[in-house]
Amino acid sequence: MTDVRTAPTPAKNAAPITAGREDLELQRYRNLLQTPTEFREGFGWSTLVGVLFCGLVMMPGSVYLGLMTGGSISTAATWVTVILFAEIMRRALKNPTKQELVVLLYAAGAMATGGVFAQCVYRAYVVTSTPVRDAGMREAFPTWWVPAPTSEAILTRNLLHPDWLAPIGLLAVVAILHFVNKWTLGYVFFRLTSDGEKLPFPLAPIGAQGAMAMAEAEEPALLKKSPAELLRPGGAPRATSQRWRLFTLGVLFGTVFGMVQVGVPAITGLFLDRPIFLIPQPWVDTTTWTQGLLPATPTGVMLDAGIILIGMVLPFWAVVGTAIAILLTLAVNPLLQTTGVLGRWQPGMDTINTTFANRVDFWLSFTIGTGVGIAAVSLFQTGRDFYKQAKAAKARREANRANGTGEASDERGALAAPPGRGDYPLWMAIVGYVAVSAATIGLCCYLLPVTTTALIFMVLFAFVYSPLLSYVNARLLGLTGQTVEIPFIREIAFILSGVKGVGIWLAPIGGENVGPMAQQFRVNELTGVKFTSLLKTDLIVIPASFVLSFVFWAFIWASDPIPSAAFPAAQVQWDLQAREAVLLYSSTFSTTGEGGASQSAFMQAIHPTAIASGFGITIVLFAVTSVLGLPTMLVYGMIRGLGGIPHTMVLELVGAGLSRFYFQKKFGADNFLRIVPTVIAGYFTGVGLVGMATISLRFIQSAVSGAPF
Repeated sequence: MTDVRTAPTPAKNAAPITAGREDLELQRYRNLLQTPTEFREGFGWSTLVGVLFCGLVMMPGSVYLGLMTGGSISTAATWVTVILFAEIMRRALKNPTKQELVVLLYAAGAMATGGVFAQCVYRAYVVTSTPVRDAGMREAFPTWWVPAPTSEAILTRNLLHPDWLAPIGLLAVVAILHFVNKWTLGYVFFRLTSDGEKLPFPLAPIGAQGAMAMAEAEEPALLKKSPAELLRPGGAPRATSQRWRLFTLGVLFGTVFGMVQVGVPAITGLFLDRPIFLIPQPWVDTTTWTQGLLPATPTGVMLDAGIILIGMVLPFWAVVGTAIAILLTLAVNPLLQTTGVLGRWQPGMDTINTTFANRVDFWLSFTIGTGVGIAAVSLFQTGRDFYKQAKAAKARREANRANGTGEASDERGALAAPPGRGDYPLWMAIVGYVAVSAATIGLCCYLLPVTTTALIFMVLFAFVYSPLLSYVNARLLGLTGQTVEIPFIREIAFILSGVKGVGIWLAPIGGENVGPMAQQFRVNELTGVKFTSLLKTDLIVIPASFVLSFVFWAFIWASDPIPSAAFPAAQVQWDLQAREAVLLYSSTFSTTGEGGASQSAFMQAIHPTAIASGFGITIVLFAVTSVLGLPTMLVYGMIRGLGGIPHTMVLELVGAGLSRFYFQKKFGADNFLRIVPTVIAGYFTGVGLVGMATISLRFIQSAVSGAPF
């Protein structure tokens, strides 16, 4: 779920918004807050209790909902935790500080996801899946990644089996490496781009405002604009806060819909061989119905009220761009099938089979081209902006020297951290990153039969590619709020490395993009929370999430096979993911026969013409957008939707239209974008509560059936 919040006016001392061709939608969120001058501690007992609450109450509901419907309540779970604890503290006559709520939100966000042990259950499925069996890879997966498919650990669905010790240990090591990367390289680029270059990070205030608003009093004038108040006859303002009424309204809708979507299937699954789904999950598949009119085209609709709500807070032009792209895909696929490009499609294929066949024939290569196009545009924009900044800085220094001012010395001290923010020396971060990268390379050399070429690639990934890509992304986020990935760099390197088998794809090789962490540090800075508070929170959250994730995934997997009829979303999505993974692994697995990697299924899915088409169309779209002054998000939305599954398009577009043309006009754009995330949080909380109630029934059933009496 995307949480978008705005403030009605920029901060008093914020820099003015420059005119020109800058995207108007980004201007709406730019310069909303100024950097605080005082930083406070936010870690305390409330953080510890919030971690336990989210882990014990929200995590199992998030896991169950994701497996059954493909949805997630992780974002909603963080907000319900913050709202609940804020109100409890107020009723205990203690007003929570902004910093306490920010840290609580930070902790809850990490705990409300499904946890790392989802990977173990997915891996167990992969090694026993049909795509892996058909490719002859059943015995190809290393035991440090997953037990053998004939192991009792998989046959009995038991995460406590000793064969899981190596994979679980590697998961723990990877979690530690990610933690260190965040607090080393991610921190370095925050200091460079925020403290040094003074980049604005236009989207950072959005993330900061949500938690900060929780600690501020409600404005009485907003009461009359509450949808919940409007639904109540008479409309007399009540004493309860607007936020609680909005949240309660969302919970009501979510609970009702959740009973239909999740409750009925879960309850009937307790005593029937196959659960009863009143709403088909994860979607209504009409591909075989429309194949006469739209051959080689997946069609269908996902019946989920949450999609409408999510559409209300997504950038409007991004949703419109996605809708345009999906409509173009519906028109292009039949033409490609008629001309023989989509040759793998056969009548009778459903959404997943059609989507996979089309990706192999055309859309995989096309999306590689669009990714390269976005990377080229982003790098060009970064270089142009860097040149402009350097030129302006030179002119400023010359002016300072001519005027005899002392501002040049201020620039030399630009990397100085604000006092009390909880910073540490940059050299410590750099040394920490070098040490962790060296340890990662050593670990990969232990796990894999590494060639000299592979070792060179590992060093380049750790010390050249990852820092460069991370810095580019940190600058892009600082300037425009966008990120970029250079597609298939790792894949090409792995293929050229000479390493045989599938292990090269599974090892924790470096090259992580930590650029987005610079924006996260900026968000935390705007809230006035000490960085040491966040460090303490990470040290608590990582082990707590690890333990609780193990408990819940072990129980759910032992109760029912995953995927199965009880978890239809996993049954559909994991199958597609396994097929795409096997396609990728084949590039290094099928290298013993004549022709080598060039004859693998993956290389046969690479079509240079489609790549060039994707690259050219992306460049043209950005050029047209720039010339005509169209919203940049329109292009990103189109690229997101090309070749995609269209099942969420209709409801997402309905939500975006209702928000743009009705609710924002009725309540005001700023006010509506401020209040609707609370309703959405309530909605997904209601759905999640139903999921948690049903999983509790599953706990009880398992306990009773396993009792000796």
